[in-house]
Parts: sequence; structure tokens; C-alpha cells
Amino acid sequence: MVGSNTFGQRLFKLYLPLVFYAVFLMFPFAWMLIVSVKPDNALFDTSANPFLLTGISLKHYIFLFEKTDFVRWIWNTAVVTIGSTFLSLICSILIGYALGRFRFRGGNVMGVAIFLAYLVPPTLLFIPLSQIITRLKLYNEYWALIFTYPTFLIPFAGWLLMGYFRTIPIELEQAAMVDGATRLQAMWRIVLPLALPGVLSAGIFCFTLGWNEFLYALVFMGSGEMKTMPVGAVSDLIRADVFQWGALMAAGILGSVPVAVAYSFFVDNYISGLTAGATKG
Repeated sequence: MVGSNTFGQRLFKLYLPLVFYAVFLMFPFAWMLIVSVKPDNALFDTSANPFLLTGISLKHYIFLFEKTDFVRWIWNTAVVTIGSTFLSLICSILIGYALGRFRFRGGNVMGVAIFLAYLVPPTLLFIPLSQIITRLKLYNEYWALIFTYPTFLIPFAGWLLMGYFRTIPIELEQAAMVDGATRLQAMWRIVLPLALPGVLSAGIFCFTLGWNEFLYALVFMGSGEMKTMPVGAVSDLIRADVFQWGALMAAGILGSVPVAVAYSFFVDNYISGLTAGATKG
């Protein structure tokens, strides 16, 4: 009797909420997949059940690769995202280490200020940043976004790593320095390997935001062959009031694959890094 009551409590308090949450999260991807493989005549048939597949067609995926510059969009997005993520991680590691390890007047205030910089909306920053990009003559260049994306990637990643560095015992670093290691050697050989989960979580965060960013990519690199995937999908697959729904959903599915792969490989480190950073930050 007690066992049945326990199972019933777990069913209603754990399993059913988890099922509901999983369905809620996966529904958009399932809907995109259904729409992306539906023939055109089935897409606009309002009398049919929208969730039933009467036929499967890869026409929309073929259209993406043959009639658009989708491969080029993906390449541009990958170059910009990887470059900005690498640059942001280097700066965030140095910022997080300095604020997490050194004690100086105003350090906590500086940490909060760095995090608050992440909350500044891009709609306020793209106008002054556009003037900088113009003066540097970087319009429609990869560097325009590689230098711009860190403005919103570094604040959160630096704050996250600051909290993670604080979870690592400082005695380990001091022992290495007593044995003759310099500060940089102790950070590189002792602290950084232990902080790898936090670095990976910050890297996934930067990669995800950079991959999905739209406004800066539209303003600074949104013409010709230099379009990123979000910009290209919107500009080339939506013409006035005509939406190519099948191709749009196919682009959404294919565009989410790199982020999904990154999360699947590093999900454990991502969760532990976020937990530690949020707790100590």
C-alpha cells in the first residue's frame, strides 16, 4: 500500500510534469519537421489534420541547397560564431580569473557591472557600433561580427567564469606557485583544467547566442554572399507577404543541428558549469 502511494506521488509530482515539459519543449521542433517534409498542396490544405503526414517530400530541403545560398549562409555563420566565441572565451577567462581570484577594492562592483552590461539591449548599441564599423571599414566583413558579438558574449561569460573560478580552492594554486610556477603557469596548468566545465558552459553559451544572432548580422553583414543563416533565411525565403513555409522550417531544422550537437556532447559540463557559476557568482 505504501509502495503504491509512493509510485502515485512520483507519477503526479515527477513523471507527468516531466512528460508535459518534454512535449512542450519538443513541440516546436516536431512542428518544424512536419512542415518541412510536407508537400506544398498539403501545407495549404486547411481541411486536413495539420499533424498528419499524407506524404513525405524532400522538395524543401532540395530547394534550400539548389536554389539558395544556404551552404554559404551556414559557412558564414560558422566562421563568425567560432571566431567570436574563441575571442570571447579568451577575454572571459582573463576577466573571470582576475575578478574571481584577486581581492581589490571595487572588485565585486566591477563584477556586477560587467554582468549588467549583458542586459543592455542590442537595439541601443547597434547605432554607435555601426559608426565604429564604418570608420574601420569592416562592413560586410567577417571581422565586423567577430568584433561585435563579444560585446554581449563577454559580460555573461565573464560573470559565469568568475563564479566558477571561486569554487576552485586557492590553495592548489598557491602550492604550485610555492613550487616555482608563475601566476600564469599556475592558472594554465592547475586552475584552467579544473575550470573546464565552466569554460565549456561559457563556450556553449557564446556559440548558441552567436549562431542565432540576427540584428547585428542584418546590419553589419546582411548583403550579398555574406549573409548569415538567420538573415539569409528571412531575407530570401520571405518575399513581401509570401512565406515559403516549407523551406523556412527546413532551414530552421538544419540550422539548429550544430547547436543541438554541441549541447548533446557537453550537456553535463554545461549544467555543472552553470550551477557553480550561478551559485558563487
